[in-house]
Amino acid sequence: MSDILKVEGLCARVEAKEILKGVDLEIKTGEVHAIMGPNGTGKSTLSSIIMGQQRYKVTAGDIKLNGESILDKTVDERARKGIFLAYQYPAEVPGVTNSDFIRAAMKATSGVNPSLFKFIRDYDKALTELKMPDDLGHRYLNEGFSGGEKKRNEILQMKMLKPKFAILDEIDSGLDVDALRIVGENVSNMVNENFGCLLITHYERLLDYIKPDYVHIMINGKIVKTGGRELIQKIDQNGYDWVKEELGIEIDNDNEKVNHIVLGSCAHNTGENKW
Repeated sequence: MSDILKVEGLCARVEAKEILKGVDLEIKTGEVHAIMGPNGTGKSTLSSIIMGQQRYKVTAGDIKLNGESILDKTVDERARKGIFLAYQYPAEVPGVTNSDFIRAAMKATSGVNPSLFKFIRDYDKALTELKMPDDLGHRYLNEGFSGGEKKRNEILQMKMLKPKFAILDEIDSGLDVDALRIVGENVSNMVNENFGCLLITHYERLLDYIKPDYVHIMINGKIVKTGGRELIQKIDQNGYDWVKEELGIEIDNDNEKVNHIVLGSCAHNTGENKW
């Protein structure tokens, strides 16, 4: 049986500004959904709220995982239930090695401390698949990483944690062609009956590697149109003016500003080297 993540009539604001204005979305494990839309229409806000960012105030609607509301759950509680967010702007955490962080996250989300042998084996395998340097485990989390390394490191964490649902917020931004292919293929290879994915992207190129089952167009804080891959080609060729004309709506580009948001500090240096 598939797990289901459902967003129902979600409305949200930050301070006095209304951003989400009634978002409806249902994702099942085994499915890939892509959300596209102009800048400032609420896409990143939606991803942050699903993960539990407290900066935003939910004013109506609900988010349910397998029929249970998770609105009252904290970020870590949602992570333990199997929700994962790959950041648009991954934070640097000096003093915490990449391997320590991931192993601690695995223990925190599963409640089981992975054996060192299995962890190293799986970690090295993921590094190879993502074509990342062998010394990554000993480097501090994202410190001194290139933009592309930070994005691939988010996918590394996802591969190790094996969530039910991953939200990838513009994971393609800043990636060169080779890195985009590597990231896309690794995400695509994870999709199965136990894993579903929500992609937030502006670019068709990522969707050449991760084939979405559903494409949603988000404008002015709402999903205004849903279809298949034909929408991607239409957006690539004509932008979003045709949506505005077809649905008779104006696009409010002042709806959302880009923010570098960290959901919470969940890592610290224990002084232990697990390797």
